[in-house]
Amino acid sequence: MSSDTAQPASTPRRSGGRVLADQLQILGADTIYCVPGESYLELLDGLHAHQKSINVVTCRHESGASNMADAYGKLTGKPGVCAVTRGPGATNASNGVHTAFQDSTPMILLIGQVGREMVDREAFQEIDYRRMFGQMAKWVAQIDDAARIPEYMARAWKTALSGRPGPVVLALPEDMLTDEVTVADLRVTPPARPAPAAHDIETLSAMIARAKKPMLMVGGPSWSEACADKALAFAERLGLPVTTSFRSQDYVNNGHDNYVGPVGIAPIPNLRKRLREEVDLLITVGPRLGEMTTQGYELIDIPHPQMTFVHVHPGAEELGQVYQPDLAIQSDPELFFDAAEAITLPSQPEGWAEWVQQQRADYLAFQTPTEVPGDVNMGHVVRHMSETLPEDTIYTNGAGNYTVWLHRFHQHRAYRTQLAPTSGSMGYGVPAAVAAKLAHPDRTVVAMAGDGCFMMTSQELATAAQHGADVIYVVVNNGMYGTIRMHQERHHPGKVMATKLVNPDFVAYAASFGIAGERVLRTEDFPAALERARTTKGGYMIEIVVDPEALTPNQSLSAVRAEGQGKANA
Repeated sequence: MSSDTAQPASTPRRSGGRVLADQLQILGADTIYCVPGESYLELLDGLHAHQKSINVVTCRHESGASNMADAYGKLTGKPGVCAVTRGPGATNASNGVHTAFQDSTPMILLIGQVGREMVDREAFQEIDYRRMFGQMAKWVAQIDDAARIPEYMARAWKTALSGRPGPVVLALPEDMLTDEVTVADLRVTPPARPAPAAHDIETLSAMIARAKKPMLMVGGPSWSEACADKALAFAERLGLPVTTSFRSQDYVNNGHDNYVGPVGIAPIPNLRKRLREEVDLLITVGPRLGEMTTQGYELIDIPHPQMTFVHVHPGAEELGQVYQPDLAIQSDPELFFDAAEAITLPSQPEGWAEWVQQQRADYLAFQTPTEVPGDVNMGHVVRHMSETLPEDTIYTNGAGNYTVWLHRFHQHRAYRTQLAPTSGSMGYGVPAAVAAKLAHPDRTVVAMAGDGCFMMTSQELATAAQHGADVIYVVVNNGMYGTIRMHQERHHPGKVMATKLVNPDFVAYAASFGIAGERVLRTEDFPAALERARTTKGGYMIEIVVDPEALTPNQSLSAVRAEGQGKANA
């Protein structure tokens, strides 16, 4: 069922699985996250020949594997590669694919598939992946001819990286992987990188010169450490305040005087007010401006923003999709900042310096921990980590109210020290931390999770132990799904349903994987616990028991309930 293409006599015959493994090695894939399955045994056999250059990480659940691939893609800028079996393996892995799509992360998901002669009979674990993944991937295809594997892999790699990056899904029929073919390997070529036109930079320069209260917002895909440096240089040279989109806080050094805080969930009130009412020029480089960044699409008017709006994005399809910009620039973000070096101002306009200084002062004031109920104040816990751990420490998290403390009170000083899903996927933090530690074994990695969030992927502690990923786990235990309880009390006060949790002993649970740990019941006990975590080999679990009343830095559970009751009685 395969067709050989004319090749030089020296090209050896290989199984489809070996051809695929060879293409991954040629493309530069150095890590593959997987849960093994009989449907792609031939690929695993092909990877056996590349053990010195490709690390195959055996995971305990496909959602963990796919989220590790997403974290790898975020960290490296290369497609994270995940391999799973058909049916249940693919459905489990869909979580990470959805995260990668919403986060614009390059990823390739390889799925074993039923044999070609069994298709459309609802064979064992058969799914049509084009239909299943059609809305959550950039491209979904099935390779039916082993001789075309190099062609498909070249396209998949390029598609995952180009324009707005994202996930690609390839189905691999089991019998196709065992076919032997004679085919040449792919040739690696760089993806296209769009750059601004000269007249766009001229137009932008005129807009900046006219502005009275401009702002730069950064985030989104195709970023890099060099790009982060250039973004701050651009802002500093022109005197612009810099904000970051939801869960992109590490895109610029938060210690820089031009950084004024993130937008997203629970932003600085004055920053929200300024964006809503005062900013007259918003230059957005990278973010697609989703629901979280725009506060439910209320921070910026649709379709025509209330300010002069410049949107820079590498994907043409994102420009004008929701917001109609006054100036749309399709560009790689780094190439944009390279071109923007041509923008100069004869002198900084009156009032700009004060405009930045006021916002910077608001940001610094927002860093001060608030008073909350209970014996543990997570504001002080996060501030201690921020002030004592190395600046290149990688923090990972999933979703939940516990993330508000991390996002508010930690200052990111280095690029790619934040791994968090803009999709709001619970369970992301643990697998992301394992991937981060394997990619950067010399860096400190902290996985922050709520009790509900942690239990969704806690089985990946086994992956960490097996592969030697010494992660520090900080589990914030309040005995409930806190975010949902918050919304429940706000809209249905006093009617608690489905949000209470019964948890294991998290320290004992970690110990069962050979991971040491301890429970923290008071704020003042955390510094010593963190020091023990830093000096203990094999990873460390710190379970922090917090009062359920300490719902957010600014609002208690009782206050939310009273607010809901007030609305209900109004």
